[in-house]
Amino acid sequence: MAEAAGGRYAERDDGFWRRLKEEMKSAAPSLGIDKIGVASAEPFRELKERLARRRELGRDSGFEEPDLDKRTDPARVFPEARSIIAVAVAYPAKLRGAPASAPGARRGIFSRSSWGEDYHRVVGRRLERLAGWLAERVPETRTLAMTDTGALVDRAVAERAGIGWSGKNCSIITPEFGSWVYLGELITNLPLPPDRPIEDACGSCARCLEACPTGALVGPGELDSRRCISWLTQSKDAIDEPLMEKMGNRLYGCDTCQVVCPYNRGLDARHHEEFWPDPEIVKPLLRPILAMGNREFKEKFGRSAGAWRGRKPIQRNALIALGHFRDRESAPDVVRVLREDPRPVLRMTAAWALGRIGGAEAEAALREAAAGDAEPEVRAAARRALGRLAQAPASGRERAEEDRERSKEARQTEEVREPDEARERTQEAQEQAEEVREHSEKAHGQMEKVQLRWEAAAEKGGRVP
Repeated sequence: MAEAAGGRYAERDDGFWRRLKEEMKSAAPSLGIDKIGVASAEPFRELKERLARRRELGRDSGFEEPDLDKRTDPARVFPEARSIIAVAVAYPAKLRGAPASAPGARRGIFSRSSWGEDYHRVVGRRLERLAGWLAERVPETRTLAMTDTGALVDRAVAERAGIGWSGKNCSIITPEFGSWVYLGELITNLPLPPDRPIEDACGSCARCLEACPTGALVGPGELDSRRCISWLTQSKDAIDEPLMEKMGNRLYGCDTCQVVCPYNRGLDARHHEEFWPDPEIVKPLLRPILAMGNREFKEKFGRSAGAWRGRKPIQRNALIALGHFRDRESAPDVVRVLREDPRPVLRMTAAWALGRIGGAEAEAALREAAAGDAEPEVRAAARRALGRLAQAPASGRERAEEDRERSKEARQTEEVREPDEARERTQEAQEQAEEVREHSEKAHGQMEKVQLRWEAAAEKGGRVP
């Protein structure tokens, strides 16, 4: 073990810090960390230029640290910074024993990054252990821990530290765990020698760019956050109707750009029990969510990272999911939201959902809202929904769409029961078939755009009843 000799750390030679770094990496599994890398604490100058351009283009999410200097210069948040220790902790990618979704009992889905206990707490504890391990060996160690909510850009630190390369889907892709990893870092006053970055291995692959449901990946490594479904599910405002059309049954987050990545194929890290998903929580029934109070919501979802924005976004997303499924049996629940919920965003979303669900009860509630809701935005949403009902597609197409969406939902959850050799042998063939279906759905999406333009033109012509 590297000796914790007396005196200032600056008096120790380079060999001491190299040995300490290697011992730290060897200790990673005992600390609950899957990968450790070290980056220099120099400013991220190129990153600052990219972030400034991103802001000019209006692509920020609004969740970031607003001060670009703090985001890109470790010394601005930790004046003693000499190096940055980046960590990666892997999480599961397969939902075992997933409950089935059925008419009248439709289910939504939480993204994998919100399965199990909130990763901010879990990774935070891992970083505390790592800081303690360092302090035992170098008593004058000082650190500042960050994971996701800190000032620095976790992905930029991980890339510089050699944890993985930055993929075209804006995720860090590790050779060992794909992109199914949580990231965090310790800024420290210790002069640890840096690791080398990993060479980009995406090559000419563009599956993530092609698969993004909303086109939020506007280029390799370039994300328009305001179009990203993951961001949309966390926002609290009303969502534009063309984007709601793309959200499916996602209640929190979106994994599409990671699911299609070849480097994630077949991976399912299950060695951290804190991240094991409860199927009834990560794939919950939608209708009960609409009637949940704050206490019940916190009791059911409070441990999850998906609950950090509160119940309003999840309830809004549940309405979108029910509209997505065109679930007639849920109409009374959605009507109740439209008539009784005090939040205009939820009433607007309920109107959109009823315009897809259809039926006499939905139409009556929409006509009532179009004429009498106190908010003009809700009245306008109800009128647009009535317009869609007047131009509703044939029932045969509705059934075909429902079949397609059920298939899509199954792919999103990637349900895996007890694995056996036969399933392992057929997995690659199934994933190839999924890719074919994705391209087919993309073509259908183009048809939907034509339908939306036709509806808009009809409304301008006064054909809405």
